[in-house]
Amino acid sequence: MGMLSEKAYLWVEGKEKIECMFNPSELSFSVSASWDDCQAKPGQSAPQLQFSAGQAGTMTLNLFFDTTNSGKSVTTTTNKIINLTKVDPGLSGFSKLKNNGRPPVVTFHWGRFRSFESVVTSVEVNYVHFSKWGDPLRARVAVTLKQFADDSEFPAQNPTSGTPAPQRSHLVQPGETLDRIAWKHYGDATKWRAIAAANQVRDPFSVRPGTMIDIPTVDT
Repeated sequence: MGMLSEKAYLWVEGKEKIECMFNPSELSFSVSASWDDCQAKPGQSAPQLQFSAGQAGTMTLNLFFDTTNSGKSVTTTTNKIINLTKVDPGLSGFSKLKNNGRPPVVTFHWGRFRSFESVVTSVEVNYVHFSKWGDPLRARVAVTLKQFADDSEFPAQNPTSGTPAPQRSHLVQPGETLDRIAWKHYGDATKWRAIAAANQVRDPFSVRPGTMIDIPTVDT
């Protein structure tokens, strides 16, 4: 993948995005499907196969963070990524009494490319430079994502021309309607139709809280 001027980022369910200080030099992902052996018939050298189910895809990111210029600890960013493996009490459906909770769903975006909706299954942090007071200033972070939901549009296609702004996602909050969401992202409530079309929503006032919707790029 060629270098892009746009910064890559992780979009976190219920929170703002975590920007990458440096775009990754490469991306890798894997997808697979399960096929079961059918009963072999006489005279056949190999049994026929029957499709069973698709498997969750995985994606690996190798990110680099450097706060040497500011002198601030790089943990202010790496801790945000580590927290993606922890239960988030701010997500809908959380109940401490029922022991019901989960980490957030995330997607990786870089230009036109976006990952499938995922959960973070592992984070490996390697601090490689420190201040004279012992504060870590540089870190290499390996993040493994595992597909959370079916996504027929993955992998996203590269644009044929131009460099559009990256598509975003939004977790619908109680009381929110598409016109309010459009105002939040575009500063123009009348652009709710673009969101409705992108998410195949017929009634803009009936989007359920906790729904993750795509926020498409629109001309301003």
